Amino acid sequence: MSLDASSTSLVALIAAVIAVLGLALAVVLAARVARMRRDYRVLQGSDGRESFVEVVARKAEEVKELRAEVEDLAQELRQTREDLAQALRHVSVVRYDAFGDMGGRMSFSAALTDDHGDGVVITTIHARAESRTYIKGVRRGEAEVLLSPEEDQALSEILRSLP
Repeated sequence: MSLDASSTSLVALIAAVIAVLGLALAVVLAARVARMRRDYRVLQGSDGRESFVEVVARKAEEVKELRAEVEDLAQELRQTREDLAQALRHVSVVRYDAFGDMGGRMSFSAALTDDHGDGVVITTIHARAESRTYIKGVRRGEAEVLLSPEEDQALSEILRSLP
């Protein structure tokens, strides 16, 4: 099988086109590889800089530490809320004249409770020559002993405002 001149020219032309396409593809791929190497150098942290992987690892550790701190703060907040619920923070005071001949409402009954209605009622009765103070315990909004009307009023004002 012999090839004539036109067939040989055609084969040579096709081979040249394939060679040019191969060369163009090689140039494009070489440019891509060069770009990838440059990007990889950035990720590696050349020139004395931290690598991308090191930065990400450091930041991940910082986030882990921050999450632990947030959890600690959340626990402290829960404990503070529990402590606050037990603090005597609800107060009501009723002032009155214990004796008809005295003015100025110098006697008073004060109720102090926590969020659960536990606390005390303090009463001071003021007379001309003396003052007497009484304290009565309160558990879940109920007094341990009988309350006077003024003491009951002070305690009732608090109980209406409890959550």
